[in-house]
Amino acid sequence: MSDSRRYPILKPAAWLYRFVVQVRNACFDKNLSSSWQAPLPVISIGNITAGGTGKTPLAQWIINYYISIGERPALLSRGYGRSTKGVLLVSDGYGLLCGSREAGDETAMLAAKNPGIIVVAAEKRREGAAFIAERFSDRMPSVIVLDDAFQHRQIARNLDIVVVNAAEAYFDAAMLPEGRLREPLKNLRRADIAVLTKITDKNAADSIAEDLKLRGLPVVQARTEAGGLIPFRAGTLPETLSGCRIFAFAGIGAPARFIGNLEEMGARVEARRFFRDHEPYSKEKLVPVLEEARRMGLVPVTTEKDYYRMLDEPWFAELSTRYPLHFLEISVAFIEGQRLLEQMLKTALRSSKQQ
Repeated sequence: MSDSRRYPILKPAAWLYRFVVQVRNACFDKNLSSSWQAPLPVISIGNITAGGTGKTPLAQWIINYYISIGERPALLSRGYGRSTKGVLLVSDGYGLLCGSREAGDETAMLAAKNPGIIVVAAEKRREGAAFIAERFSDRMPSVIVLDDAFQHRQIARNLDIVVVNAAEAYFDAAMLPEGRLREPLKNLRRADIAVLTKITDKNAADSIAEDLKLRGLPVVQARTEAGGLIPFRAGTLPETLSGCRIFAFAGIGAPARFIGNLEEMGARVEARRFFRDHEPYSKEKLVPVLEEARRMGLVPVTTEKDYYRMLDEPWFAELSTRYPLHFLEISVAFIEGQRLLEQMLKTALRSSKQQ
């Protein structure tokens, strides 16, 4: 069912939201507002819809790719859901300096998975980029990976990547709050390349890809791929996921793909409990889920992002020894266009050095 048929009562609010968004974009398009040029190359990754597009695994892949070709990436993120404000140094490239509560779950997760890179959270990304350039002038990164920034036009970028979720409504998608669009589809032409993610139906994905190409965008097609179950601390891993009976729980934007990843690995998801995207966990929320899993004889499994959201909680250590908790690792797997993306990532750095 399309977004518009589901929530018609919200249509007036969606019209207002669209108007505000388009006025703001027009200010940048007509140079009434300007984008600041950072002193080093900037690669932006963002969405046109709210959450759940598979952007974080793509950010991880881009970081890994730059490291593999000898570059020194830094990550600059808003740090969605964090308890802090302003510019926050999450990792100095030698170690993690704060956790998910201060940095936000996705930012803390990427910092923990990439201990050798500089990670900064800043809602004003210009201030964050300036901080990186000044604070690390003696070991300057060669590129900034700007997370969740398609709508953040205050900072210029050398490559603008927009991520599109192939598993949700596209052709009849509606604006927030009626649907999940952050801005109209016609604004996709502002990007340099589109990465179509979470593909399970290749025919449907090809239809979306064709529309994106008609808008002038090169298209990369990808899906999320499960890596395996990782135990929190207590318990042992199942000998095999084939036939393993699972209680899945998560607080993410689009949990259906999480379930799909588990089922593709042969697991039997017999119960599930979903929370709001980025919703903070508490012991009172989680214990009933884990007790129900124990009563049913199921293995409790969540996402990697949820794991990092729990990691800083004072009750985490005790709870992770009482219950056999696990999280599912995922990564991005390309179907078409990986070499094109690699080439554009390289070209963005070369073009910056020539300026």
